Amino acid sequence: MPFPTTNAQTELQAVNEILASVGQAPVTTLDQTNPDVAIAYDTLLQVSREVQAEGWTFNREYEYPITPQDDKIILIPNNILQIDLTPDYRDKDSVRKSGSQYGYPGESILYDRTNHTPYWDEQVKCDVVWLFDWVDLPIPIKDYIVARAASITSSRIVGDTGQYQMLQQKEAYTRAMALEYECNQGDYTFFGHPRGANYYNSYEPYKALYR
Repeated sequence: MPFPTTNAQTELQAVNEILASVGQAPVTTLDQTNPDVAIAYDTLLQVSREVQAEGWTFNREYEYPITPQDDKIILIPNNILQIDLTPDYRDKDSVRKSGSQYGYPGESILYDRTNHTPYWDEQVKCDVVWLFDWVDLPIPIKDYIVARAASITSSRIVGDTGQYQMLQQKEAYTRAMALEYECNQGDYTFFGHPRGANYYNSYEPYKALYR
């Protein structure tokens, strides 16, 4: 049975891809004392967060149930990038807010700005966008993040205009592949369908030929 791949291993591979794209030698560890490695790694984490925050099929979840604590406060997990009540709540409007003044310093809470209260009497359903670890991301999304991080790293470390333009072309290509992956996974149609579902079966010519 093969050993599972760790997050550190896949992040190291991604950092080496970024370094290779800007003409730097690969490394064996994510040594933050190496300035080039530190820049590449920080850029990778930054871009990964930015791209995931767009909200894709793989990390977006509709009507996710969240239960308040005993004090009726809803703490937002650190791995949630976006959160909002589902459209079913007509008399509430939620926002992310600092929990410091409510006894939770360093935490984020769900705040109802319509009723001006951080307290919730019952479980609520939210649409959320999750932040995934690098190892759990789909390959097309990883490729796009690495390509985008490489172009940014090039501007920060090298500053060569020609190299930057070539890396931007690679970034555009990988984003197109990521969007194609998203369209395939999301099963989108122009007919419209319930959120997070698609009940429309498109015409498939082979079925007519089969008859």
